[in-house]
This record gives sequence, structure tokens and C-alpha cells, in this order.
Amino acid sequence: MRGVAKSFLVAIVVAASIMVFTNLVFFFPWYMTLVIETFNLSQVAAGDNYIKQSYYDDALKRLKERPIYREHPDQIEVEAFNEDKGRAVGNDDETVYANATELEKPYRQRGEPVTVTVRAVYPLSVKLWGEEIRTEIPVFFSLTSVGLKHYKDLDYYFD
Repeated sequence: MRGVAKSFLVAIVVAASIMVFTNLVFFFPWYMTLVIETFNLSQVAAGDNYIKQSYYDDALKRLKERPIYREHPDQIEVEAFNEDKGRAVGNDDETVYANATELEKPYRQRGEPVTVTVRAVYPLSVKLWGEEIRTEIPVFFSLTSVGLKHYKDLDYYFD
């Protein structure tokens, strides 16, 4: 009787581990999509020293339309911050900021870092004996890039 119980327990553990492994197989491409979107946005941020609103909206829309990301579209966040923790997402037309102070501008001078972070929730689910066990795992990926563009409307600081 003890042998039957042990074999039954091993079968349950093996089945559960196969289900978790299957979820991990789906997790890898899901996470790589998160990494690629973060990388693309950090390259845009490096080119202009901030992210233009149209790029921000397009990246958010692309993520919300992906198959697995569609389950929790309201929990997808794209963040971009300057070194001084100011938001680095701004208008597509940078001439709008001509009369603004340096702190009101979303961009900083060349050489200043811009950190881009994409957050999402991965729906981990395992179905055992007809009952679905579901948990949500918050995941994020962050990249810091250095602004390359020189703006003449900003003071150039020498450290």
C-alpha cells in the first residue's frame, strides 16, 4: 500500500512540474518581448534624450495587442525618467519647449542618462484535476541609455 501511495505522489509531483515547465516555456518569449520593447524605447530615448509621445503610445499599443499581454492590458506600464527623476516623455515637436524652463523640459543635455522601464504582469496558470490555479507575477525590465543629442536651448555643463 505504501508503494502505491508513493507512486501516486510521484505522479502528482511530475504532472505539476510538467505544467510549471510548460508555463516557463511560454514565459521566455513573453519576457523577450518585454526586453525588446524596452531596448527599442531606450534607443529612441538615446537619440532624442527623451521619448516622444507618439513612440510612447505606439509601444504601449503594440504591447497591449500581443496575445499574452492582452489578458492584463491595464497593468502594462512604460516609464521613462531622467537622472533627476523627471518624466522623460514629451511632445513630438520639441519647439513647444522653447520658452519653458530646463526643469519643465522632458529632455536633458547630451551625456545625461535616461532610464526606460517596462512593467507587465505574467499570468501563471496550472490546471490540475479540472481546477485552474492562477497567479499573476509582476515583471519588469529596465535599461539606462545616455542621451546623444546636443540641445542649444540647454546650458552645457562641464563636470
